[in-house]
Amino acid sequence: DRVLVRIKDLTVEKADEEVWVRGRIHTSRAKGKQCFLVLRQQQFNIQALVAVGQHASKQMVKFAANITKESIVDIEGVVRKAYQKIGGCTQQDVELHVQRIYVISSAEPRLPLQLDDAVRPEVEGEEDGRATVNQDTRLDNRIIDLRTSTSQAIFCLQSGICQLFRETLIRKGFVEIQTPKIISAASEGGANVFTVSYFKTSAYLAQSPQLYKQMCICADFEKVFCVGPVFRAEDSNTHRHLTEFVGLDIEMAFNYHYHEVVDEIADTLVQIFKGLQERFQTEIQTVSKQFPCEPFKFLEPTLRLEYREGVAMLREAGVEMGDEEDLSTPNEKLLGRLVKEKYDTDFYILDKYPLAVRPFYTMPDPANPKTSNSYDMFMRGEEILSGAQRIHDPQLLTERAKHHGIDLEKIKAYIDSFRFGAPPHAGGGIGLERVTMLYLGLHNIRQTSMFPRDPKRLTP
Repeated sequence: DRVLVRIKDLTVEKADEEVWVRGRIHTSRAKGKQCFLVLRQQQFNIQALVAVGQHASKQMVKFAANITKESIVDIEGVVRKAYQKIGGCTQQDVELHVQRIYVISSAEPRLPLQLDDAVRPEVEGEEDGRATVNQDTRLDNRIIDLRTSTSQAIFCLQSGICQLFRETLIRKGFVEIQTPKIISAASEGGANVFTVSYFKTSAYLAQSPQLYKQMCICADFEKVFCVGPVFRAEDSNTHRHLTEFVGLDIEMAFNYHYHEVVDEIADTLVQIFKGLQERFQTEIQTVSKQFPCEPFKFLEPTLRLEYREGVAMLREAGVEMGDEEDLSTPNEKLLGRLVKEKYDTDFYILDKYPLAVRPFYTMPDPANPKTSNSYDMFMRGEEILSGAQRIHDPQLLTERAKHHGIDLEKIKAYIDSFRFGAPPHAGGGIGLERVTMLYLGLHNIRQTSMFPRDPKRLTP
């Protein structure tokens, strides 16, 4: 009949109350007739004291001291105000005086990694010779690594991004849709697809929900979005590529100009950034203790530059590149730094990409045959969204596919979807893990993928 209380709710307002708490034993330290425990729940922890007296015997103190780290326990105790702030705990003004302790699930004595090592900033470990945990060890023992305060904060914030994405778009009149992930042809006409056995034939894992988003627009849904897995069979072993990631996808019909869609997507991201600032300061600060980073900056309305302006900025900085050349990763990052210096923003849009570097379904710019109605969005100098106005005329779409050397038979279903009247529309796809990584200023996307998949990792 007792109600378990959350550690984060144990504050001075609860001083002298009897409470029940469930948590993991983070550390234990015996000292004479006392044993100090640190009890942890997610990213919150509190010091618990077992001392010989009215409610605890010597045997109980010894029992508490011998409970293995990471064991789950229930504790009955009294919340007491601390005489001085308790360093190393999130609840620094109170401690828990233990009356009873029950082991709910005992952990093995030998852990594959120590949580204190896993949350130590790498620089700090290098300076004093203390251990830090490398990425492969973390991922091989992901269940333990996910218990760290940093990981807990990262994935709580990532959950917030999805929640804010949905909230914002539903408020804007969008409809959430669910699209197939097993498809009959490569969704973007390329070779970077995973082939799967499908009864007596073969199928593919979807590289994008784009075809189905566009079909919904053709079916008069007007504004749609979806959240779901995306698969890319690219042998890219970089800090920002995964073979499976979560796509936050948007598609929208527009009335006069594709910038209606660009503005809607940009505002959605701005609302997410604002929501994270307002709701997730604890998580942001927790991550920054291990991975210090400047707060994420953005403008309202969002800065929008044309591609030619970005190229001009790079040339001024000494980069040699052609008007129709795509941005390399180093040039993307350099442009991000130049934009930050000039406009003081970590988030911006690059519009009017050269037609030559965009997919066949991208609408050419009617005013300039060498450019297109397409755009990318960047955070801290790295692309997080690629989007465009789509060609909605089947004849022009066929011509562009032929120009790119694409087998028309393989994309017949795609082209046919526009033969019965399709409104002008545009959209884009956002990588959830990449947004999380760049918002928090982390250096590897595997830190923001709960169980990452890349060309070298298929487990756990």
